[in-house]
Amino acid sequence: MTNVQVPGPQTVGVLALQGDFREHREMLEAMGHRAIEIRKPAQLEGIDALIIPGGESTTIARLILSNGFQQPLRDFCASGKPTWGTCAGAILLAKEVDRLDRPGIETMAIRVRRNAFGRQVDSFEEEIAIEGIDGGPFRAVFIRAPVIERVDPPARAIARLEDGTVVAARQGNLLATSFHPELTRDPRLHAYFLTIGAPQGAAK
Repeated sequence: MTNVQVPGPQTVGVLALQGDFREHREMLEAMGHRAIEIRKPAQLEGIDALIIPGGESTTIARLILSNGFQQPLRDFCASGKPTWGTCAGAILLAKEVDRLDRPGIETMAIRVRRNAFGRQVDSFEEEIAIEGIDGGPFRAVFIRAPVIERVDPPARAIARLEDGTVVAARQGNLLATSFHPELTRDPRLHAYFLTIGAPQGAAK
């Protein structure tokens, strides 16, 4: 259980240009929500919340630009509707990123370092505490994961590893996680995400 009021069924978009969008969709559907794979900017108009999934950040950034998504995604982030970037999605939400050869969405006041934990063979899992999540530690899955190196106001860190490394941050209606909650069977973080809507403009 979370310590927040879980909303009723929502229509949640999952950006489906590349990456593990299917796993998010399946998690949301198992929770009783309607999940839509977003492939055109116009689809953003009909959803209550948006997930930008993990994948290859440079590829997703290129596809965001070539498919005309950059400004519509920035506008969605500013709308106050819950928006969540996982792994590559967190990289794309960050205002500062190392070694990303093209702009992302750039709406969260965080600095992210790509592939900070090494290659895919260096993937790992760790139990972490997440602000806003009750019911014990959350098992976080890290695959070629980024690190959130700096968190500036109005963003704040909401989860860290034992050594203090920041792996999740929130800024109003925006959420960024270094790890992959969709690869677990634990729906608590998805449920929490759907509660973080904010008044229009709060994410700016």
